[in-house]
Amino acid sequence: MTDFQTAYQQYKELVDQALANYFDVPDAPHHVLLDSMRYSLNAGGKRLRPVLVLAFCQACGGDIHAALPVACAIEMVHTYSLIHDDLPCMDDDDLRRGKPTNHIIYGECTATLAGDALQAEAFHTILSADLPAEVRAECARLLSVAAGIEGICGGQQLDMEGETKALSREELLEIHKRKTASMLVAACRMGIACGQGSAAQIDAANRYAEAMGLAFQIRDDMLDQISTEEELGKPIGSDAQEQKTTFMSLYGLAHCEQEVHELTEQAVEAVAGQFENADFLQALALSMEVRRN
Repeated sequence: MTDFQTAYQQYKELVDQALANYFDVPDAPHHVLLDSMRYSLNAGGKRLRPVLVLAFCQACGGDIHAALPVACAIEMVHTYSLIHDDLPCMDDDDLRRGKPTNHIIYGECTATLAGDALQAEAFHTILSADLPAEVRAECARLLSVAAGIEGICGGQQLDMEGETKALSREELLEIHKRKTASMLVAACRMGIACGQGSAAQIDAANRYAEAMGLAFQIRDDMLDQISTEEELGKPIGSDAQEQKTTFMSLYGLAHCEQEVHELTEQAVEAVAGQFENADFLQALALSMEVRRN
C-alpha cells in the first residue's frame, strides 16, 4: 500500500503542478474571473478523475505527460460542477474542501461565470493538446457526454427533482450513474484513448468505472452520516436535512458497507488480466472503499 500511496501522490503532484499554470494572468482586465477560477481549481482535493486519466493511460503503455492536458481538462469540468452545485440556487453550501465556497468569496455572478468558463476552457485544453487529432476528438466527445444531459447536468436535474421525495433504488441509480459515475467512466476511457488502448481495455475501463462510481456514491452517503466536518471539509448531515433519499436512508450502514465492498471487488476484477500491470488501478479501487473524505 505504501507503493500505491507514493504512486498516487506522484500522479497528483503532476496534476497539481500543471493546474497551477492555468489562468495565471494577474494583469488581465478580467483578472477577477480568472482569480475565481483558480481559487476553486487549486483548492486541493483527491484529484481522483485526473489520476484515473493518467493511470489508465500508463496502464496502456501511453505517455502520461502527453495526457496531462486531458487530465487537467476533466478536473476543470469537475471543479465547475462543484462551483455550481454550491450556489444558493442549488445546494447553497458555504464550505467546500474546508474553505469558503466560490460564491462566498467572489459573489454569485462571478462564481457562475467561473464555472461556465472552466467548462469551456476544459474543451479548449483538450483540443489544444499535443496528441493525435483522433485522440483529441475522442477525449472531447467522452467529456462532452459526461458533462451533458446524460452526465452531470442530467444527474443534477434528477437529484433536485428528487429532493423531499421517497425514491426507489432504480431512481437513485438513474441519478448517480449520471451525477457521479459518468465522470469516472469518462476519466478512465479518456486515459485509454490517450494510451491508444484496445477494445477489451475500453470494456474493462467501463466496468471498472461503473462499479467504482456506484461504490463512491454509496460511500459518500455513508460519510455524510459517519464522518466529521473536519474530515470531509464540508458540512455533514446535509442529506437528512434536505430530506434526500440516499442509499443510507434506504438500506442502513451495514448493507451499504457490504455493497461498497462487493462493488469494489467488481472493479478490481474488471481490470485483472487486461493490462500489463493493473496493481495501481486495483489498489486505487480498494482505497476508495475505506476513504474518509
